[in-house]
Amino acid sequence: MGDVNQYIFTPRAVVEALIKMQGLREGIWGLYMEFGVVSTTAGPTKEQQVPAAVVPVVKLGLQRMAAENNLAVDAATINGGD
Repeated sequence: MGDVNQYIFTPRAVVEALIKMQGLREGIWGLYMEFGVVSTTAGPTKEQQVPAAVVPVVKLGLQRMAAENNLAVDAATINGGD
């Protein structure tokens, strides 16, 4: 069998891992993403360039949420409440 080259996670799995990493035991936490937008031009040749945008993910983290959903998890169910 070959070497593993990629691991893929759902957004919820990322939230659960970050909750564990931070040791959070209470509150509902959801995925936080901050994007940056850069304008540029792009095209296969200089003559075919068109306006374009690049949208990088600048920051990834957790933020408190009001209710659980597919992007938010109750920390007490992950690490156990106090």
